[in-house]
Amino acid sequence: MFEAKDVAEYYNTTQNHYQRWWGLNKSHSLHYGIWDDSTRSFSDAIYNTNRVLLDLSKIKKGDHVLDAGCGVGGAAVFISEQTGAQVTGITLSEKQLDFARSLSKEKGLSDKVNFEIRDYTDTHYNSESFDVIWACESVCNSADKEAFIKEAFRVLKPGGRLILCDFFLTNKDQSDPKELIRKWGDSWAMSNLYSGVQFVDSLKMAGFIEVEMFDYTDKIERSARKMYFASILGAIPSEIYNVFNPKVTRFARNHYKCGYYQYLSLKKNLWKYMVILANKP
Repeated sequence: MFEAKDVAEYYNTTQNHYQRWWGLNKSHSLHYGIWDDSTRSFSDAIYNTNRVLLDLSKIKKGDHVLDAGCGVGGAAVFISEQTGAQVTGITLSEKQLDFARSLSKEKGLSDKVNFEIRDYTDTHYNSESFDVIWACESVCNSADKEAFIKEAFRVLKPGGRLILCDFFLTNKDQSDPKELIRKWGDSWAMSNLYSGVQFVDSLKMAGFIEVEMFDYTDKIERSARKMYFASILGAIPSEIYNVFNPKVTRFARNHYKCGYYQYLSLKKNLWKYMVILANKP
């Protein structure tokens, strides 16, 4: 299991990889892109993911949004620009924090978008502080999904919404003889993935109502394939770099393998990409 300090280490030591392979300086996002018939580029697909979550969550001006696992701040800035909402983004990574704060300042949104180092399973915010919690591909990194769900319920106001997209096992007790999911998780600091049904059940047990789950797996396959090809292209250069830099960090050393394992496990139907919306009564 990866602890919070491991997740922080992962993002601190691999951010330069995202800048090189995922167009981070342009998209300001680390997540998969959603493709449809009108999508013309990868940056458009990245935008689509934010748009889908925004449309479902119905964020409006006057809302206070918690971006739980905010990455480098792209979604938080997007939310504020599109709606005028107040957004607080939290991350475990100092490098992500620096990037996000610079982006907010560059966009002239420092008064509307705030970023902090906090753990979304134990935020220390007051109860009933937020109208919406947004979590884009971040809950996968938590070893304790139940702690995230309970904390989300606690800090949401009555009538508040939780909107998230993430990777979920296709079935809770599925067979994975080659351990593709574990190998993917090891390269990405991911722990203890739930199935979609299991996660929805946990949301309901915590008190959430009107829980809806939408399957976007087919719409992110092109993003998964892009990552796969990047891993193939990067394999030899990465291994050569590792030979001449024996002190390279553990996550940076094997990071290119994540693209390989995530795609193979997707093609084996071992995981799904789900968008989940839940309401606090």
